[in-house]
Amino acid sequence: MLTRGDEYPIHQTPEPVAFSGSDRNFYDRYFFNGYSRDGSVFFAAALGVYPHLNIMDGAVSILKDGRQRNLHVSRILGMERLDTRVGPLSVEVLEPLKAIHLRLEETEGLSLDVRFDGRHFPIEEPRFTYRQGPRMLIDCTRMTQNGGWNGHLSVDGERLEVAGFYGTRDRSWGVRPIGERDTQPVVPVQKPQYYWLWAPVNLPQVAHFFHVNEDSLGAPWNTRSVLVPEGGVREGLRHLHRPNFEVDWVPGTRRVQSAVLRAGDPDGGEHVLTYQPFDVFQMKGIGYGHPKWGHGVFHGGYAQERIDFTPAEMPWDQLDNLHIQALAKITHTTPDGGQSSGIGVVEQLCLGPHGPNGWKDIVDA
Repeated sequence: MLTRGDEYPIHQTPEPVAFSGSDRNFYDRYFFNGYSRDGSVFFAAALGVYPHLNIMDGAVSILKDGRQRNLHVSRILGMERLDTRVGPLSVEVLEPLKAIHLRLEETEGLSLDVRFDGRHFPIEEPRFTYRQGPRMLIDCTRMTQNGGWNGHLSVDGERLEVAGFYGTRDRSWGVRPIGERDTQPVVPVQKPQYYWLWAPVNLPQVAHFFHVNEDSLGAPWNTRSVLVPEGGVREGLRHLHRPNFEVDWVPGTRRVQSAVLRAGDPDGGEHVLTYQPFDVFQMKGIGYGHPKWGHGVFHGGYAQERIDFTPAEMPWDQLDNLHIQALAKITHTTPDGGQSSGIGVVEQLCLGPHGPNGWKDIVDA
């Protein structure tokens, strides 16, 4: 089947662009977050393409005054991957690797019309390859970019100017579980285990990126720490050495109360970043782990639904509440003792056993 993509030199296989290999779990996704510099307003959005499920879905979520308002949308893809619209939600690439237009037309009391401009060249994260026994669970690539947002949004008739907001966007593609759960699990059945912390930070003159995946023994299987100056080009990415992320957990939970990252500079000395979370955004508001609106689930030809909740009232140990982004205040100390303050997020998804923290079950603490 020929589609618009076939006009462009972007083929990766001998087949038309409509086909993406043979794995039914192949996906291609946009993710965005944005926040005022004082953290009083936070928004996030996602738009995903699932070529072998023939579905495109998305969501926009706005967190203000402790209330998170979420709009989920889904449609049949029709095998056309370059029509990046789902009902009222659209993503337009204004300048590849630099600028994006994100728009939600007024729908059920929510709207969004904002432009993202990158602060630097995007970072290509190390390829994520993760197996559960013999089965490939995750095999994907992601690029990440911090930037600024401008435009406006509205919440139930209240218009808010988005002027000089900070935020992060990513693009990821490859294989990860999507759609309906596999009815035949890997045997012998094991407890699920996934330890994930992701912390993009916006500081006045630089952006910093850290993430880590660890196995049940606490050994990292994917991690990186990168500093990028304002306006940094591809060659300006500064990869830091041996990042160590020390976490103090909120007692009796798997949520970060505070954290310190120490990472070596290529020219010697150490960068130290401290994180002080102050607000919680539920990632299920944009589909991650949502029991109904999970990514790639079929809802018919077109469907939409607004769902509101208050994150502070939601039990942390309910499985679909584990995946969060915590807005955090950041202090960065450079090897020469200089300091600056900024804001960012600490994304958290910590499921199953983890030896260094003494966790033995799925959500014990």
